[in-house]
Amino acid sequence: MLRSMNVQPPAHVELSLDEWAAMDEDEEGELVDGILVEEEMPSYAHEMIASWLHHALRAWLAGRGGFVGGSAAKFAVAPRRGRKPDISVYLPGERKPQARGLVDVPPDIVIEIVSPTPRDERRDRIEKVADYARFGVKWYWLVDPSFRTFEILERGEDGRYAHAAAATDAPLEPPGCDGLVLDIPGLWAELTRLENDPES
Repeated sequence: MLRSMNVQPPAHVELSLDEWAAMDEDEEGELVDGILVEEEMPSYAHEMIASWLHHALRAWLAGRGGFVGGSAAKFAVAPRRGRKPDISVYLPGERKPQARGLVDVPPDIVIEIVSPTPRDERRDRIEKVADYARFGVKWYWLVDPSFRTFEILERGEDGRYAHAAAATDAPLEPPGCDGLVLDIPGLWAELTRLENDPES
């Protein structure tokens, strides 16, 4: 196992899920078919959206139960695949993640904030769709800051995702989250305020 804080595996060296999980948390990367692959470098806009959603979900879950996790948690989505979603949510109920180490309990909701590069967009919209569906994640939320879109996919009995809800410029009530209303126009307004050049 790779336990040293200064150890970074050479490119294309195969790792097990346990070896990936044992890597220092400062070592970035997801595990794809046993190979460590580079993650996208999150921008401030990306982190602002993640923080906004985390706060909205945590406030909604207060007093209900459930858990909201951030982007450092490692999930064993398949025997040789490990993912680190931007946000993971366990809704109130009996199911919850392991408190430490590699997580093998599928969350109810996984959220990815789509990065603008073609490689990262393909990963979020194609590769992770298959990974999270196979893992058993009920709802996959895709937030695209570039196009100001918010999509929710729901896993059906056939194990595949289908579009369940979407919003661009109106509040959104996510399926499975009774009483939660996401102020999507407010989110985009905050993003626009960040992006605007104060000197323009």
